[in-house]
Amino acid sequence: MVVDMPPAIATTPIERPGDAMAPLRLPEDLLLSVEQFAAVCHANPDAALKLFDSSTGFRLPDGSVLSPDASLIRQERWQALSADERRGFAPLCPDLVAELASSSDEGPRGLTALRRKMATYQANGAQLGWLLIPEQQTVEVWPAQGSGEPSRLNAATSLDAGPLFPGLQIELQEIWHV
Repeated sequence: MVVDMPPAIATTPIERPGDAMAPLRLPEDLLLSVEQFAAVCHANPDAALKLFDSSTGFRLPDGSVLSPDASLIRQERWQALSADERRGFAPLCPDLVAELASSSDEGPRGLTALRRKMATYQANGAQLGWLLIPEQQTVEVWPAQGSGEPSRLNAATSLDAGPLFPGLQIELQEIWHV
């Protein structure tokens, strides 16, 4: 499986014997599998390599590798993973995912692409998804698979994760005024 993602870049220099500190450079069009990327990281332990900006990625049951803007996993599910699974792209779908739409309706951050991404999370076991659309001050609430279609909350001021994560509430005013 090849994962099509932004290129990996070194954010800290790698010290090489007899050489000045030099960053590791990879071509922008380089596509690496998750395993190949892990091998590059292992071969360059002093480099701060990242594949998903400051986020993490998940290997979903269907083989997809996705990175939500925000996610939560029940503690018992996280603790059930091995130490190796926790260090890499966790082989599970988060319980709750959140995506924030950009002001553009085109490209990888556009609504159509984000809805496909939300549907993928839903199909792979996410129990709750929030697609936040600041331009419309709207949230699409994606329930667990088999629980129906996404619902739309217009002029929402807060979100509540309900029984999935009791007490988790997000105030939306700051997001709407971005």
